[in-house]
Order: sequence, then structure tokens, then C-alpha cells
Amino acid sequence: MHTLALLLVLAVGGGDQHDQTICTFSIVAHDSATGELGVAVASRFFAVGTVVPWAKAGVGAVATQSFANTSFGWLGLDLLAKGLSPEETMQRLLRKDTEPQKRQAGIVGADGRSATYTGSLCVPWAGGRSGPHYAVQGNILTGEAVVAGMERAFLETRGTLSDRLYAALLEGDRQGGDSRGKQSAALILVKAGAGYGGYTDRAIDIRVDDHPEPLEELGRLLRFAQMNYTWNEGWTLFTRKKITEALPHIERAAVLAPDNPEVLYDLAVIRLAAGKNYDALDALEKAFRYNPKLKKQASGDADLSSLRGTPEFERMVHAPGR
Repeated sequence: MHTLALLLVLAVGGGDQHDQTICTFSIVAHDSATGELGVAVASRFFAVGTVVPWAKAGVGAVATQSFANTSFGWLGLDLLAKGLSPEETMQRLLRKDTEPQKRQAGIVGADGRSATYTGSLCVPWAGGRSGPHYAVQGNILTGEAVVAGMERAFLETRGTLSDRLYAALLEGDRQGGDSRGKQSAALILVKAGAGYGGYTDRAIDIRVDDHPEPLEELGRLLRFAQMNYTWNEGWTLFTRKKITEALPHIERAAVLAPDNPEVLYDLAVIRLAAGKNYDALDALEKAFRYNPKLKKQASGDADLSSLRGTPEFERMVHAPGR
């Protein structure tokens, strides 16, 4: 199993406009094998993804909730980037806060260290637990079983970091979750250069702001987001002329989305660049089958120029659309 730095952060709270407690159960984690940091959160609170989760590749992740002081997010990341440990960062944030007894927060560093804090005025059930590379805490939960279940699910689930984050959310919900109900959920995953075009670290960024079954909807979005993540990695490597490195990523994207015509089209482009002409034509034919409009793009695409004029390519491009 990969060496992981994990922080599970939970808080549940108010439902009306006068109660600003962030009703949340969330998980924040780092995987040292991939360099990924992620935050997943679900809540009886509108658009919880705008408040609780914060993460920066190579630095760490922060979750802030229970009458959340959102400055804990960006200030916490800034302090981690300056070399403070999670525990030192937490203490610095709390010293500057006017109502630390109402806060609940968790911090994990890119080195695997973590810290957790639950203020004395957080609403019961409130508390947490921690161990090597992880910590769990929450308030206004249906009970401690929510925390225990999330911890267990994350540690026992196999798969990508985002798979494990999502599994923890599902188990927390099964154990009772937010005692006031459901409304929103979010999941972010960061990795250096993993954003679109390689310009940012935002590999996955999905939100369900208001839904009767936010975790179910988050799962649907996550399946697409995981495909998009590896698709983007492959295409970014291709644009940087790293064809051999790009190919496994785009092949995986096609496995995750076998009927997505745009993925198949880019698969054809990268296979062709890798010298796999026959396989490229196969992917291209499937792309045209699902979206005949791509034929016009292909007819003038410089990335497919070595196929232009071949009988197979010309037949596919000029065949009537279906």
C-alpha cells in the first residue's frame, strides 16, 4: 500500500440562515506515491465546496468547518509553504482567531504529518481520533460510528486516492453522517502540473451544491472527472512531445470512457504519434461512429496528416455519417 498522509475532517451544523455552522463530514488526504492531495466533503449546507476544502500541490491540505473561519484555508497553506508543521500551523491559526473554541479544523502536510483540533464549543457529538498519517474529527454527527467508519473505509479501500476519498464519504453517510440531512458535496484533488494544459495543480474539481442525494451525484461526476484527469495528463504530455509517456494515460482514459468520441479521437492522434497506425485508425473509426461531426475536424487536422491520402482514412472521412 502507498505511504499515505491522511486527514479526515468532519463537522455538522446549522440549517437556517442565522446558523453558520458548516454541517460537514469530510476527508483530506495525501498520497506520497503519486504526490496527490485531496479533499472530499459532504454536508447539509449549500455549496460546502466553497468553504471547507483547501489544498495546494507539494504543500498540504486544510479543512475548516464548524462556524468555519475560511482564512484557515489560505493562511494554513501559506504557513505550511513557509515550512511550519501542521501542528505549528494549527496553533498559529488558533492564536490569531477571536473564537477558537467554535472552530474545528484539520491540516495535513505534504510530508505526511497532520494535526487536528476541535474547539470546546463545537456541538456534540464532537471529537476525533488520530494515528500515523491520519486524523478524524467531527461535530453534530449522529455518533462516533461516522468517524470510525470513514477511517476504516479509507484505510481498507484499494484504488486511486479519489476512489478512497469517495469511499470514506459513502461509509460516513451509511453510518449516519450529518444528523440534519444532506444537501451538498465536493471533491478536489491536486497534483503538480495536473490541471488543464499543465498550468495548474487542479486535477479534479467537482461540486454538487444542492441535491437530494449529493453523494450519488458526486459519484457520477467523479467517474467522468477521473477519466478527464488521465485524459488531460495524456494530452499535456503529448503537447510536450513526450509521446511514450502520454500513451498509457490516454489509453486508460479510453478504458474509462469507451464511448466518448473526443477521447477516442485524441487516442487516435497519440497512437499515430507513437507509430501505431493501425490502432490509430481503429480508434478514429470508433470516434466517427459516435460523433460523425469529427470527420470535418480530422480532414484538416495536422496531427493526422500522415494518414491523409491513405485509402482507410479517406474512406472513413468521406463515408456518410451515421
